[in-house]
Amino acid sequence: MTTYVLVHGGWHGGWCWRRVGCALVATGDDVHTPTLTGLGERAHLLSPEVGLETHILDVLGLLEFEGLRGVVLVGHSYSGIVVTGVADRAPGRIAHLVYLDAVVPRDGEGLYDRAPAQVKAYFEEQARTKGDGWRVPAGAASAEFLGLRKDEDISWVMPRLTSHPIRTFREPVRLSADFPQMPRTYINCIGDKDFGQPRTIQAEGIDGYHELRTGRDAMVTASQEVARVLRQVAERAVAQPLAAGDAPNSARPCRHA
Repeated sequence: MTTYVLVHGGWHGGWCWRRVGCALVATGDDVHTPTLTGLGERAHLLSPEVGLETHILDVLGLLEFEGLRGVVLVGHSYSGIVVTGVADRAPGRIAHLVYLDAVVPRDGEGLYDRAPAQVKAYFEEQARTKGDGWRVPAGAASAEFLGLRKDEDISWVMPRLTSHPIRTFREPVRLSADFPQMPRTYINCIGDKDFGQPRTIQAEGIDGYHELRTGRDAMVTASQEVARVLRQVAERAVAQPLAAGDAPNSARPCRHA
């Protein structure tokens, strides 16, 4: 049994992994899909004080209190920064680090350092004009931006998006000189382009690399393909033994969207 921790990106919540989670649980794996502070069903906790450190601590807390080890840790989009910080601080718990169309920071970098200048300008303008200066409203993430085309996907995802704290986009992550301490894989969502595209700059220095012909929200639009790649990653990951007092988590039931 493999334990996966799937961390959502901006504006989303743990709910967005439902289809991928069901596919993984169906084969006996253990899946955790935490919702970061201020997002999803935790939107009532959103405040100007919620920053990148808050979200890193969210995931570290899950690993610690659930006693998780040998984890395949997956970050989508913005949460590539979050899982990078988590993996650096808790390397003994992580067997493999996966970036799903995600931002991959180096020490001292944040989202704005790894994104085009127009992205920063757009998010800052959205926060200033529609988010009281400290949050990026859900409307900043369009269905087109997320790669959603089917009506059923749009009707499931778009009403569930919530404002995102802009502080998490502005802040850098601090990494140790030892990072990365585990193998890493990048999953590049290439849309309608042909396979074999030049690697995205986000994947520089990462050994494992896969392409999916789908948009940014691959966990929604290509859930079976994402689950398949994650299983392949898990087969290569070296499981780490449980520490004394820790117990494996049994697979939990799930429901489809």
